[in-house]
Amino acid sequence: MEKHPINDLMAVTMEKMHEMVDSNTIVGQPITTPDGVTLIPVSRMSFGFGSGGGDYNTKHTAGKDANFAGGSGAGVEIAPVAFLVVKDGFVRVLPVSAPPASTLDRVIDMAPDIMDKVDKFITKNKEKKAE
Repeated sequence: MEKHPINDLMAVTMEKMHEMVDSNTIVGQPITTPDGVTLIPVSRMSFGFGSGGGDYNTKHTAGKDANFAGGSGAGVEIAPVAFLVVKDGFVRVLPVSAPPASTLDRVIDMAPDIMDKVDKFITKNKEKKAE
């Protein structure tokens, strides 16, 4: 089977994507802090590519090999998802949350903290009254 120019085009696109993205993109290099905590970034990656082309003849190339025109493109999106936190032999997952899209989202995100504060305030007042 004869090798077509689009094969080379796709191979170069995939090679360049491979240069940009490797396993270290998903699970990053560990970062160790002075107090002995190790942070390992974890990301989500999406990518895609497309290639296309065509052979064409003009009146000047009639009877000769066809000319080829083609192109390719690729895109990569990398978004942080979490950090693995290693301290004293224990591992925790610290998620990276997306920023709230609206005021309502912010209020919903803050609700657990507000409830904890209200609960602590009520408990503190009950303890004072009991004394």
